[in-house]
Amino acid sequence: MAARAARLRPAPSLRHERARLHVTSGDTLRLAVVADTHSRPHPAAAERIAACKPDAILHGGDIGDLAVLEALAKIAPLHAVRGNIDDRASAIPDLVTLAVGDLGATRTTILMMHIAVIGPRIRADAARIARAEGASLIVCGHSHVPFMGRDRGLSVFNPGSIGPRRFALPIVFGMIELGPTSMSMRHVDCETGETWIPPS
Repeated sequence: MAARAARLRPAPSLRHERARLHVTSGDTLRLAVVADTHSRPHPAAAERIAACKPDAILHGGDIGDLAVLEALAKIAPLHAVRGNIDDRASAIPDLVTLAVGDLGATRTTILMMHIAVIGPRIRADAARIARAEGASLIVCGHSHVPFMGRDRGLSVFNPGSIGPRRFALPIVFGMIELGPTSMSMRHVDCETGETWIPPS
């Protein structure tokens, strides 16, 4: 009976925050994107991220020790979502919607959530939330696999992980550059500082 009661218990509501990233018309906004730090970001992570001169940093969840966020916030303004290991981080939202633009117009909207894909496909719930928020890009984490792609009419970007190495996966973070009419995304090798390209 207890197991049945647990199944019938409603899912907890997700904490959702909305913010605006201001960028002057004609300028390019540079975003560093990290995820899955698991309390232990790579020793070179802060230096490598700072060298990219981001206007803001996005953390896609599985933060671990919240001191990680304090360190990143010293580099640039920070927006973070809670991952599945962050059960004690009740102050961190589950979802963040970021509208990018100046006071007159929104250039693009980004949805941040920790788990958004299954393999290369965007989950139906993630796509539904993104559309409801008017987002064209989903930033996520969870898998530790660096990935950028397009599915369900939406772009998705997983920066990989700058935390402890999992299997043979690289230790990388992401950079997104949002220009007036363009968007580029790339991964940066945390160990070398060079652009990371997946092996063919």
